[in-house]
Amino acid sequence: MPHSTANQLDLDACLEQVDRLIESPLFQSSEAHCRLIRFLADRSLYSPTEPLKEYQIATEGLGRPPGFDPDSDSSVRVQITRLRVRLNEYYNGSGSHDPILVEIPKGRYVLTFKRKPLLAGESVALYSGTEPVSEAAPETTAQSLRVPRRSKTWVVASIMFLAGVLAAASVLAFLSNHEKALSRRVPVAQPNSKQTALGVIWTPFITAPEEPVVVFRNLNMIGNSVTGMRRFDPAHDNPSQQIQRYTGVGEVIGIFELYRIFGDFGSHFRLKRDSLFTIDDARQSNVIFVGSTGDALNLVEIPGTTEFTFRRLRRAIIDMHPRPGSASAYARTYEDNSVEVDYAVVALKRGLDASRWSMYLEGTSTFATQAAVEYVSRERSVAALLDRLGVRSASALMPFEGLLRVRIQNDVPLDTELVSLRPTKN
Repeated sequence: MPHSTANQLDLDACLEQVDRLIESPLFQSSEAHCRLIRFLADRSLYSPTEPLKEYQIATEGLGRPPGFDPDSDSSVRVQITRLRVRLNEYYNGSGSHDPILVEIPKGRYVLTFKRKPLLAGESVALYSGTEPVSEAAPETTAQSLRVPRRSKTWVVASIMFLAGVLAAASVLAFLSNHEKALSRRVPVAQPNSKQTALGVIWTPFITAPEEPVVVFRNLNMIGNSVTGMRRFDPAHDNPSQQIQRYTGVGEVIGIFELYRIFGDFGSHFRLKRDSLFTIDDARQSNVIFVGSTGDALNLVEIPGTTEFTFRRLRRAIIDMHPRPGSASAYARTYEDNSVEVDYAVVALKRGLDASRWSMYLEGTSTFATQAAVEYVSRERSVAALLDRLGVRSASALMPFEGLLRVRIQNDVPLDTELVSLRPTKN
């Protein structure tokens, strides 16, 4: 990605502004507009040189059937016009102090992103589908973006898609109420289960004398259901504002999938949100991370994955050592019938204490994270993974990192494929 000067917009700034739009009450009242603005943002920022046609917007952005005929159906033009009006309404209301202005120029199917000058005469940069150009200060020139199409990381939106309007605070309360129940579950003897592929991969976690810790991603959000919710930005937001914590639905489903697996082995675990997890926990326990650890400042000292790493805000997975002919970055793409293709990482590493193990189950979206947990919870998929590693017993288990390709439709993982697997030194 090109370096951004102080007067230029970078990709993350544009994506964060789209997040603000999606999470505002005005946009939450229209699922169609949330979906459309996501689609236009992806295409405008990640595929700026590819012109958008009404048919693509209808079938990929609005979920219309393949037989859509733009000559006889004006719904795309109508929705674009309504979205343009909604953007104007947003910026004349709750978004009046937002740092970036998002617009749809008349006669075009593209989003533009313009920074609002902080001082009179300050130059701004504009992303308009091809190259960002300076509207002032001609000496400032922005380079074109060359990055993959991004992945869905809309935490609040993903929760709403699964349950209509599901407050993540309620999800956390639900987890809190069940945390003690997890540790009190009565073990059920499974004498032969440890001879299976699942038994091999989970042996370090179910045979250790101390309970493993499951750490789940828990974002800081500010606002409420009336004013709108958005992620807390420590660089711009006042810590005294009302802060609430939110967790994606995929992470929640993943936790209860782990609950099932551990119950089958007659074992249990301790559950902690990422903000409460400590270095001492990491040294004294085996750990399973469900969701990205990159947003929690208290986890920066804990080694993460090294072969497949996450770009800031989990927008894409970067292959640090791509094979010849392989991609170096993986982010969301689309198939027919509105099927999204997201990616996830599944990894087993040695902990801070070499006698401990850590498992990483992280996706570019909350539902890709869910798919990663489900992948290591199924006998067939784990058997295929161990076979590729050449591992036949728990004593031969080695550190590894794997890249998963996940097809998702209507916020449900359809199928998951292991596209790359690498043994690591740790």
